[in-house]
Order: sequence, then C-alpha cells, then structure tokens
Amino acid sequence: MSLNRSEKQAVIDEVTGLAAKAQTLVMAEYRGITVADMTKLRIDARSKGVALSVLKNTLARRAVAGSAFEVVSEQMTGPLIYGFSEDAVGAAKVLADFAKTNDKLVLRGGAYAGKALDVNAVKQLANIPSKEVLLAQLCGLLKSPISRTAVVLGALAAKKEGAAA
Repeated sequence: MSLNRSEKQAVIDEVTGLAAKAQTLVMAEYRGITVADMTKLRIDARSKGVALSVLKNTLARRAVAGSAFEVVSEQMTGPLIYGFSEDAVGAAKVLADFAKTNDKLVLRGGAYAGKALDVNAVKQLANIPSKEVLLAQLCGLLKSPISRTAVVLGALAAKKEGAAA
C-alpha cells in the first residue's frame, strides 16, 4: 500500500526530527531477517535510545537533505534500516552487535559529524566504550594517585607509631 502525499510528508517530517537530534546515522541491509529477529533488534535499539526506521530511500534522502547526514544520500539504495542515535556510538553499537549474531544483517555505512563512514569505520565506532564507561575510567584514573598517596601516608604514620613505641 502506497502512502499519499500528506502521509509521505509526515514520514519525512518525523525522520527530519530524528536527524536533527541525532549525532550518528548507521545504515544496514536487512534482506532475509525474520520478523522475530527484527522485533528483537527493535526492542534492543529502543532500550538503548536508538531510533530504527525502515524507510523508502527517496523519503530518507528527502528527510536528511540539508542535515549533516546528507553526505550518505548516495549510499541509500536497496532495502535499508536506518538507525539514528543521539549518543555518538549508540546506533553503531546496536547494529554491529546484532550483525555479529545474525549474518542476514549487513552493515552498509553511516555518517557521523557530517562525514560519511564506511563499514569498517562503523565497526570501529561500535567498539568505542559508552560514555558511562569512559567517565568511570576517567574517575578511576583521577582517584588512583590520591588513593596511592593515602596508602603511603598511612604506612608512614604506622611506621612512626611503631618506632615511637
């Protein structure tokens, strides 16, 4: 069933809104994926803040026109699922992780910060730890010298007390 003009415009407006908020767009070919697997992918994506859309490519091209994702409009061919995420690595991580377990999903590329990404770049982006993990690592690095200093000072105090007694 085809969409009429107003329905097409509503789809374009919705995807334009997603693109305006998103940092990353990842595209993947979904040919041959079962409905059950696609449902699992959508649930996983939704829980991680990734918006997945299966769109006609002409509508997707119109929706990203004038945005940072316009650089990949030439790659929008074939049956594609589009993943938009506000988190820089969210869409890449969700689709790359699913592609590892399901060989029917084939990553095609994406865009980040106005630059087109090839398949390898999307996989590299997916391997970057999340923001929370990076912040935890930074806190650990900042805390490490302080805790080491406290241990050394505690040992010195214990040594002085032992020598005084």
